[in-house]
Amino acid sequence: MAAMEVQWVGVEAPRPGPPHVAVGLIFSMLLGLWSTQALEMSVGKIPFLEAVNGSTVMLPCTYLSCIGIDNLYFNWQFNDNGTMQKVCDSVIVSEDSVPNVKIYRERVEFVGKNIQHNVSILLWNITFEDGGQYTCFGRNPKEKDKNHSAIFELIVVDELRVVDNTLTIIIASAVGGGIALLMGFMLLKNFTLFVLSKIEEKNKECLVTSSGIDNTENGLSGSKADSKPTPKKK
Repeated sequence: MAAMEVQWVGVEAPRPGPPHVAVGLIFSMLLGLWSTQALEMSVGKIPFLEAVNGSTVMLPCTYLSCIGIDNLYFNWQFNDNGTMQKVCDSVIVSEDSVPNVKIYRERVEFVGKNIQHNVSILLWNITFEDGGQYTCFGRNPKEKDKNHSAIFELIVVDELRVVDNTLTIIIASAVGGGIALLMGFMLLKNFTLFVLSKIEEKNKECLVTSSGIDNTENGLSGSKADSKPTPKKK
């Protein structure tokens, strides 16, 4: 009898890829981690302001870095018809230091003082020429000179626009009236159903009483009519 040949089928272990693939994967992970730690400049959730000519306004800006700062350089710039003009700049040595800010434009005051990473500025007695885009820029040497910027727009007007709330009031009144009408209808409906149920109960009671009276008058079984005994024959 011929011996049967047995073949073993197995799964081949994965071979390690080329070294450059692993290096590329590690580099990508480090790059993603590094990007999450990059410097960020922010001018708030609403990056614009409408102000009246002659008023004083604040242009907000704060910075954020996950690994901290070291001699952070920042500046404010104004876009004058395509030409960037420096408004102010300074270097923040550390997060708890107050920067010595240089001002390059009239009626400008630095009010951030680096409190809670604040590098905001104040514009006094603004004119129509002050309207436009302002850029808050920062560069952090601790992050290998990672930089970021945010744009804030200032709109200068003669007077603030009065918002017409007539349509809003009409809509609110209509909705309120509709809700009140619906509630009144529901109350009236419930009251009507209640009255009808009471009338139906009263009619049932009248029918029962009337049936009892009819039975009594007709001498039916169960009535109160006296039955005379049948006379006995003598």
